[in-house]
Amino acid sequence: MDTKGRVSIPASFRRVLEAGDPNWQSGDQPELVIVYGDHRRKFLECYTMEAIDEVDAKIDALPRGSMERKMLQRMFHGQSFPTAVDETGRLVLPAKLRKKIDLDKEAFFIAAGDTFQIWKPETYETEELAKAEEWLDELPDDFDPMAFLDGAGGA
Repeated sequence: MDTKGRVSIPASFRRVLEAGDPNWQSGDQPELVIVYGDHRRKFLECYTMEAIDEVDAKIDALPRGSMERKMLQRMFHGQSFPTAVDETGRLVLPAKLRKKIDLDKEAFFIAAGDTFQIWKPETYETEELAKAEEWLDELPDDFDPMAFLDGAGGA
């Protein structure tokens, strides 16, 4: 990350953003929405336009006035930042978002289908890798996590 808060988005992630932006055309900069969430969230989640539209449709399907709908609207509308990739393939992260996840020099990206997360590398290592290790430790020593994929997706 440079001093202006710009981070280079991996090319494969940019392709996903382009594919997920119905208004994108070759030569354009794809749009996205960064959801930063409340104080418990220690990463930024970047949604393609199609992915955030899907989330919005699910929120809209909840009963009007319900606490769930209000909270999700707050989280996805009130704690998010619509933006676009710049012409050099970078994302400009406002100071507020950088400060929220304590991002200073280096950013760690992790893909999650039609979204991706941006973490401070040290936070990812202490938070997420510890959770993964804890989860794996609960499984038998000879268990292959790929077994969870057996039958995934139906067919």
